[in-house]
Amino acid sequence: MEKITIVGVDLAKNVFQLHAADREGRAVMKKRVARLRFLSIMSQIEPCVVAMEACATSHHWARALNAMGHEVRLIPPIYVKPFVKRQKNDANDAEAIVEAAMRPSMRTVPVKSSELRCSPVSGH
Repeated sequence: MEKITIVGVDLAKNVFQLHAADREGRAVMKKRVARLRFLSIMSQIEPCVVAMEACATSHHWARALNAMGHEVRLIPPIYVKPFVKRQKNDANDAEAIVEAAMRPSMRTVPVKSSELRCSPVSGH
C-alpha cells in the first residue's frame, strides 16, 4: 500500500467518509467508518495531514487527532465547495477536502481549545 500523506474526512452524524491520498494526490484508501470506530481507524494510520471542513464538531475531532500526532487542517466549507467534481455525496466531499487541503495557499481555521470561555458580567 502507498504511504498515506493526507486524509480527508467528511464528518456526519453516524458515519464518516475517509479519503486517503499519497504525496501526489492519488487515492490510496476510500472508506466509510462508523463514528465509534473513527479514532481507532485513525490510530492505525501513521501521523499525516488530516483535513476536515470546519464545523462545530470538527474542533473536537481535531484535538483528538492532534493528540495522536496527526497535523489537522480545518478548512472553511466555502473553500471546499469548488473542488467537488461530481454530484454531492460523502465520498466526493471527502475527496474534495483532500484536493482543497493540498493547495499551498489554502486558508485554514485554527483549532479551538476545549476550555469554555465566558465573558465577565459587567457591574451590577
